[in-house]
Amino acid sequence: MKRYFYLWHRWLGIGLCLFMALWFVSGVVMLYVGYPKLTPAEHLAHLPDLPSADCCVSPGQALAASGRSEAPSTLRLSSVAGTPRYLLGYADGTRLAVDARSGQRVAMVDAPAALASARQFAGAAPVQYLDQVQEDTWSHSRALDPDRPLHRVQVADAAGSLLYISGHTGAVVRDASRNERAWNWLGAWLHWLYPLRDSPWWAQIVIYLSLAATLMALLGQVVGLLRWRFTKPYRSGSRSPYAGGFARWHHIGGLLFGAVLIAWIFSGLMSMNPWQLFASSSTLAPAAYRGGDLSVATDRQPLAETLAQFRQAGLLVREVHWQRVGGQLYRVAYDAAGESRLLAVVEGAEVIAQLPASTLEQAARAMLPGVAVQFDWLERYDAYYYPRAEQSMYGHQRKRLPMLRARFADPAASWVHLDPYSGALIEQLDQRQRVSRWLFNLLHSWDWLPLLERPLLREGLVILFSLGGLAISLSGIVLGWRRLQRI
Repeated sequence: MKRYFYLWHRWLGIGLCLFMALWFVSGVVMLYVGYPKLTPAEHLAHLPDLPSADCCVSPGQALAASGRSEAPSTLRLSSVAGTPRYLLGYADGTRLAVDARSGQRVAMVDAPAALASARQFAGAAPVQYLDQVQEDTWSHSRALDPDRPLHRVQVADAAGSLLYISGHTGAVVRDASRNERAWNWLGAWLHWLYPLRDSPWWAQIVIYLSLAATLMALLGQVVGLLRWRFTKPYRSGSRSPYAGGFARWHHIGGLLFGAVLIAWIFSGLMSMNPWQLFASSSTLAPAAYRGGDLSVATDRQPLAETLAQFRQAGLLVREVHWQRVGGQLYRVAYDAAGESRLLAVVEGAEVIAQLPASTLEQAARAMLPGVAVQFDWLERYDAYYYPRAEQSMYGHQRKRLPMLRARFADPAASWVHLDPYSGALIEQLDQRQRVSRWLFNLLHSWDWLPLLERPLLREGLVILFSLGGLAISLSGIVLGWRRLQRI
């Protein structure tokens, strides 16, 4: 049996050590430079304040101009190309825009329109139209699918920004700086095996490579322990059978760093949700939380008055979202810093900073009537609700405090996280997804709260163990190459 362990480890390693080395190098790069994305903070920072005059047709008129019979799932008033524009999203993935001044649907976003949108984002920096693409190296994200095709515009700013403009709404949906593009060739592009991304087999390739690498590393750990003399040393006086060279480095490195290496590869496998292990089994109904569709016909107050109310409350509005919670429609306004205020669509309503806990609790109970619910008002981050750095995979998610957690006593042990600042249902987690948080997020990204609160310590440990894993991988490549030469 021992011999088979050795042979399987050797031949799997010959094929996989190069991938392992690439994963360790690219993982360290991703610690500091993530895959390009447009964060909410960047989005708001590049918007002008909504005008106090000459703005705008009502949201009901915008819906009427959309040409769609059903209500949208999302509705916001933003600015595109320097003018107010309603942006509508639908459950089937469709996105469209309505000019907020003329009340006309934006029928086409051509190159001149994309340039005008880019100029708003770029400010005084010159812009140059490049082309229209369906998908390219920096726009693989599935979140961009409703906006395709995408216009690409190069900005001559200090960051060398490459902008992606929605072909349906004209809004900037992604920016990729020169620094992000350069480092990502060594980072996410390699780590996620994006050279193979266009293949329909990409997910299966990543899953089975990770599975094989996990098996190889486990066998290596077993072999390494079997070859180590814990009591009586070898004749050389060493407890390793390898007197020196790459074999000794590989053996001792595996014993020192092998457990972390196994955890990283296994958690990388878990990130792909193989065989739908973490598919949600929850029966919660988010639509019931909203208490109705996003029909905004009741919002008849002129936008100028709505914006004036927010300004009187100290908020210079850059974007307004319409959100329904428990059947009540709210306007949620955001300023340049991402601070928000709410205004109910009710005559005589006043601007508020947060929704009352009772409003959120009543709406949450409607998601699963007749099932016991426990509510926790989080004042501090915990293992399931915490912020991540902007460059991380989840860096676009804003996690504010306090937050209301609803825990349902259903078979799936469902949780939801509710944002009192906007009324949004931030996150829905059942028991399987909470297991994924430990098997992927913790083991792979080390997003354990004590480490996240000490970023320098976390980065130092990740780099140290990555160097250990790289040493194992590189020594394995050398040993594998030498073995192949003897065949």
